[in-house]
Amino acid sequence: MVTLRALELLEKNNKTKYWLYKQLGMSYQNFSKMINNETKSIRYENIGIMCELFHCTPNDLFEITDD
Repeated sequence: MVTLRALELLEKNNKTKYWLYKQLGMSYQNFSKMINNETKSIRYENIGIMCELFHCTPNDLFEITDD
């Protein structure tokens, strides 16, 4: 299973979920599902924005788990 590591990156960068939510400009329902790894897809645009905000690559955003 592929999981989004946004919460870890937020903590590492001393940012809040609310900050990221405002930066992405998406609905709160979709944002919540994305942050909690309850979604089946993430737009490339949002991946790009998160990479810019966290100064990372998509490889840093995602983790493959055994679940």
